Amino acid sequence: MTATEKPGFGRTDPSHPWGNQERERLRDLLDDGTVKLGIHIRKMNSPGSPVYQYAENLWPAALILSSSFAATALIHFYVGAAVLAAGCTWWVWKVLPGIKDRVFHRTAAYVLSDDLKFDVMWARGMLSLYSKRPDGTERVATGRDDWRAYVRSFHGEAGAAPRDQGA
Repeated sequence: MTATEKPGFGRTDPSHPWGNQERERLRDLLDDGTVKLGIHIRKMNSPGSPVYQYAENLWPAALILSSSFAATALIHFYVGAAVLAAGCTWWVWKVLPGIKDRVFHRTAAYVLSDDLKFDVMWARGMLSLYSKRPDGTERVATGRDDWRAYVRSFHGEAGAAPRDQGA
C-alpha cells in the first residue's frame, strides 16, 4: 500500500459542509479542547524529521560528558562518576521535558500549516487524534483511519462551530 492509498491522504468530501476545510476545522476543535493531537515525539525528534534541531539534542549531552571527563581527569574517577550521574539526572528531569514540549509545539505548528504536510505526517504514523466526549465515550483516529472523516464527524456538535471569520 502506498502513502497515497492510505486512509486520510488527500481525500476530501466536497459534499460535506466542512469539505476541503478539515484542517481549519481541526484547528478549531484543537483550540476549544474538543480534540487532542497526539504526536510521536521520538520519531519527530530524530534526524531527518522536518522539526529536528541538532543543537537542542547535542549540547546537553556534550556538556555532561565533557564535564564528567574533566572531573575524572582533573580530580578523581569517583568525582567524574558523580558528575555524570548528576548530569544524567539533570537531563532526565529538566532538559528532556523541555525538548518534548518544544518538539510537540514545532510539530503541531508544522503539520497544521498545510494540508500536504499534515497528510504526509499522518500517513507516516506520526500523528493521532483523540477526543473524550461528554458522555464518556472515547474516539481515536490513528494512521489507519481517515483523519478527515474523523474531523467531519464533529460537524453539528456543540463546541465544533467554526470560528467567526468577521465581516
